Amino acid sequence: MFPFPKSVFLTHGVGVHRHALTAFEYALRDADIEQQNLVSVSSILPPYCELISRAAGVATLRPGEITFCVMARSETNEAGRRIAAGIGLARPKDPAHYGYISEHHAFGMTEAEMRDYVEDLAATMLASTLGVEFNPDAAWDERKRVYQMSDLIVDSLSITAFAEGASNRDWTCAVAAAVFRFEAPTSNDATGAP
Repeated sequence: MFPFPKSVFLTHGVGVHRHALTAFEYALRDADIEQQNLVSVSSILPPYCELISRAAGVATLRPGEITFCVMARSETNEAGRRIAAGIGLARPKDPAHYGYISEHHAFGMTEAEMRDYVEDLAATMLASTLGVEFNPDAAWDERKRVYQMSDLIVDSLSITAFAEGASNRDWTCAVAAAVFRFEAPTSNDATGAP
């Protein structure tokens, strides 16, 4: 049985290369997670899992280790085509309750659209789990206010990677990830800022 992650950090990156796999590798390098054996998991933020900064999280990584993450990945070799990958995170006020992580990848979305979309997904999943009453057809800004006023959700946030396909038709890859860590953060830089 695997232990529960003690912390999570958000990261993102973009890579470009004539080979799709190498563009992915470059995107992982840009995100500082290229030396890991990444295992994608689904969308639950475990209870008592602390959000730490990217710098604090990357400092705990060891090359070659199995590293669990929620990842979004988008790639294209079409010149000028917009790609985006995003991660949304919603944390409950009660740290003993689990939260949600959403991932999404798309063509044609702007960075702002992706950011709002993944944050909305995570917050809405958490709000529905916590029994917060809301109008699912209301605009995201309106629902976000309802969630915040419920006093059940501490916050929601997102991180995105956005790019346009290279003009020479090389592969362009965008990745965003929530990376789980099993060690408690040792740095004072555990601010949670991506």
